[in-house]
Amino acid sequence: MSCKQMIIPVIKRKEGGKRIALWMVFVHLFLISAFGQVSDKGNDQKPWNANWISVQGSDGYAYGVYYFRKDLALDQVPEDFIVHVSADNRYKLYVNGKLVSLGPARGDTYFWNYETVDLAPHLQQGRNNVTALVWNESELRPEAQVSFRTGFILQGDSEREQILNTDGSWKGVRDKGYQPAPSIFAASTGEMVDMNKSVMNWSDPDLDDSSWPKAAVLLQGKLKGDSDGFGWMLVPSTLPQMEMKYDRIPSLRKVEGMQISNDFPLEKDAITIPGHSKVSLLLDQTYLTNAYLTLKFKEGKDAKIGIKYAETLMDGFTDYGAQKSNRNEVEGKVFYGRRDSLISNGTMGQSFTTLYWRTFRYIELSVETKDEPLTISDIYGTFTGYPFQQASQFKTDNVEIDKILGIGWRTARLCAMDTYWDCPYYEQLQYIGDTRIQAMITYYNSTDDRLARNALTLMDHSRLPEGVTLSRYPTKGTQVISTFSLWYIGLLYDYWMYRPDEAFIKDKLSGARAILEFFSKYQQSDGSLKNTPYWNFVDWANGEGWSVGVPPKGADGSSAIIDMQLLWAFQWAAKLEEHLGLASFAKQYEQKAKQLKETIVRKYWDSSRNLFADTQDKKHFSQHANSLAILTGLVDKEKEQAVCNSLLTDSSLTECTLYFKYYLFQALEKGGFGNDYMQWLDVWRKSMDEGMTTWPEYSNLEYTRSECHAWSSSPNIEFYRMVLGIDSNAPGFSSIKVEPHLGDLSDVGGEIPHPNGKIAVNYQKSGAEWIIDISIPTKTSGMFIWEGKTYQLNEGRNSFRL
Repeated sequence: MSCKQMIIPVIKRKEGGKRIALWMVFVHLFLISAFGQVSDKGNDQKPWNANWISVQGSDGYAYGVYYFRKDLALDQVPEDFIVHVSADNRYKLYVNGKLVSLGPARGDTYFWNYETVDLAPHLQQGRNNVTALVWNESELRPEAQVSFRTGFILQGDSEREQILNTDGSWKGVRDKGYQPAPSIFAASTGEMVDMNKSVMNWSDPDLDDSSWPKAAVLLQGKLKGDSDGFGWMLVPSTLPQMEMKYDRIPSLRKVEGMQISNDFPLEKDAITIPGHSKVSLLLDQTYLTNAYLTLKFKEGKDAKIGIKYAETLMDGFTDYGAQKSNRNEVEGKVFYGRRDSLISNGTMGQSFTTLYWRTFRYIELSVETKDEPLTISDIYGTFTGYPFQQASQFKTDNVEIDKILGIGWRTARLCAMDTYWDCPYYEQLQYIGDTRIQAMITYYNSTDDRLARNALTLMDHSRLPEGVTLSRYPTKGTQVISTFSLWYIGLLYDYWMYRPDEAFIKDKLSGARAILEFFSKYQQSDGSLKNTPYWNFVDWANGEGWSVGVPPKGADGSSAIIDMQLLWAFQWAAKLEEHLGLASFAKQYEQKAKQLKETIVRKYWDSSRNLFADTQDKKHFSQHANSLAILTGLVDKEKEQAVCNSLLTDSSLTECTLYFKYYLFQALEKGGFGNDYMQWLDVWRKSMDEGMTTWPEYSNLEYTRSECHAWSSSPNIEFYRMVLGIDSNAPGFSSIKVEPHLGDLSDVGGEIPHPNGKIAVNYQKSGAEWIIDISIPTKTSGMFIWEGKTYQLNEGRNSFRL
């Protein structure tokens, strides 16, 4: 056994507190001297000399909230003062009492992000104070939060800024007032804060911190590739800082225990709760949001304050779960949700802001006072999210369309932060199946594709040695939805078609090859998959033979839907390899697709029903299988219309839920039914009728779990792609296709962002004639299809009277 082998078991132990922490430092230094440093020739950044720090006496693994401070004296304010900062789990950085950065963007220890911040706008001549709030939620941390141990690091960009480098000159203390509030959700836990034990005014630059001990030095910070990889492998975040916007809570819906002015909390009116009282307030944001909640209060020694957050109120609980009805109604409803708890220390000027943001429409604020009255000075939120700027427009006098697009954009925004995720309230996990739709929403509505690139990179990092990706990433656990690996190849294909960045996709092809090699191990001699391992989730469909989202499987272990997903992945991969990769792989995938196509038709086509069955015994049929059959070219052109008619009228088919309607609607359009798009939106209409301000996870609105799932925001793609007809017709959006499906609309237009500018269209009916204007960017060409005829589009404005 080598020295390295003997030491590794020691550094894996978490118990033993300071002794193990010291062993970790020793082991790290020993390994560097014994085995040398690994150099990354592609890394041209300067090595770091700042240290990761913690507080004295912390073992680094327990739940804790920590503060680090250092003063900085300046003769004059510099034009810029660049620093790089990171932490585990997360940090908030303050300069002279003002919040200047939050992070780091989530990743894993092999790619641990640091943020780059210019402190100059917040500095002043003379004394300055820099303070960091760092917290570690330990075993209760969000499922998406990877962790090594508690730590904080700040590195100056140049020699001038390195006076702020983290080392023993910083001070650090733990806030003993914080304890975790257990939560049933995969997202962040709640907070219990006893202000009697908490560190007050910790971000105040004038705080007397003379009694604070020096910070404990852990390890020198290392950029990825600059060492053996022990600890955190630091990489620059590719994402911007998140948006932060002050936001009042507009409505007080119910009060129990006292009289309160209706101006609260929209107006900053203080309310005083008498001693020996219990008061409960139901606040309504009026729409779902993600926000850091701030509560300011004073006096009220030992008063208990509870803050609960809910997406909506419940009717009650049945055997099927939490039952919901109209989201605007509050009478007779049950409040159920995440909770923060506070105990007042009786002083003036107390303030609480959640460490991490909360998702809510409704807030229940409850106060139980002791001998002294407690005054609530203010309560408000600070909205946060990825700083998308909407660059699309849909011009119509149809109020319903405007409302659908507005709700969809809000839903997409609430499901986007430093990663995309399925839902903000429950999980905050970046699932591949969800992300494919979310990324397409991004391409059609924003010029900023950094979050999509980040998602593709993280998913590539998640791939297991056997080739399959994790279903979601980042994550502290392991979950494999093997079918989602096939959607990952679809994500690569989409990015290639809509963004001119071939080098980025080319770098990911080896991962796509590994995925297809994984699936090839489970292909039978005819190409059909047999008993594909892991979770074969397709959709939360409620049909015969479906179980926890998995479609029926035949006696031979095969499934038409999963075979069709594999076929589509082969088709995407063949095109990617043909243009960016290796001809041998392209040919191989084309041959595999050809064989699988023939097998699927032979095994699953039912000529008596003119439909594809879910299984070889032809006992189960679904919208899913037949939608995928159309999209993968399995249905002959002359049969497409008949299959689409069945998709629309055959009630025996297992129906797609909100998620998979994304694929159903594309299939219907391909089959010639695109003009009926407005007729397919009943679930979205019902959601609005039920008072929802974001789109739900399930089509069953009465029992949907999440009230906000961006996989249901596909109308924010299709109103532009299908209705206005704007689509990419070549890799990188280098060629444009415009083929509108206007239905009953007679005066409509809009625009979407394009890598070279924007695409704008306008359709106006005048009598029997249509007046059509289409503008496309420079360095592009395209085609316009109208009633079966094709017209050439040139860069600039194109006008037609048809």
